[in-house]
Amino acid sequence: MQSDGQTGTQPAPILLHERSATASVLLLPGLDDSGAGHWQSQWAMLSDFRRVDFGDWTHPTPDQWVPRLDRAVRESTRPLVLAAHSLGCLTAAWWASLMWSEAFRDKLVGALLVAPADVEAGVEPRLHSFAPLPLRPLPFRTIVVASRNDPYAAFARSQAMAAAWGAELVDAGEAGHINAESDLGGWPEGLRLLARLTGHKGNLLTAELGLRIAFA
Repeated sequence: MQSDGQTGTQPAPILLHERSATASVLLLPGLDDSGAGHWQSQWAMLSDFRRVDFGDWTHPTPDQWVPRLDRAVRESTRPLVLAAHSLGCLTAAWWASLMWSEAFRDKLVGALLVAPADVEAGVEPRLHSFAPLPLRPLPFRTIVVASRNDPYAAFARSQAMAAAWGAELVDAGEAGHINAESDLGGWPEGLRLLARLTGHKGNLLTAELGLRIAFA
């Protein structure tokens, strides 16, 4: 993977090294949830990583998913980073557009948005309730990871989303939808990207995940 260096005009991030602890991580799956072979399900084994339960995974609507994310953010007593996949990315963007206030500035410090689905493309009718794409700049540091052969979003559309959100874009090459079918395992490259936002050491996260998988 490589970053194209694209960044927007997001506010300066609150650096985690200025805090006493690393951030907790909220995992935001997409349509039909993330199965056992998905990197998100493996990351859920890590300390301070928690999957947000969106309720109806099969027939999602922003009216249900966005408030559930809002509740998870409000209930946290720790700084947070979002690690979203596919429709989870759009949920994060809609939350930022609809729910954000300055009260969240010290709590939500970043987001890793992986393979955001193009809900306007017509590929999957169940995504249409999230259209149109929310394209306001995100008020927290954001990294978008996009694949060049993602069936749910053309690479040019992923580039446009990252630009609109003011995000850094990371080119994952030809990695499909960056999901279980992409054969990523625990996706250590993704953990290292996430660590740039959370304040963790990426190699330590990868080592912890390997041990938890080995002893599961």
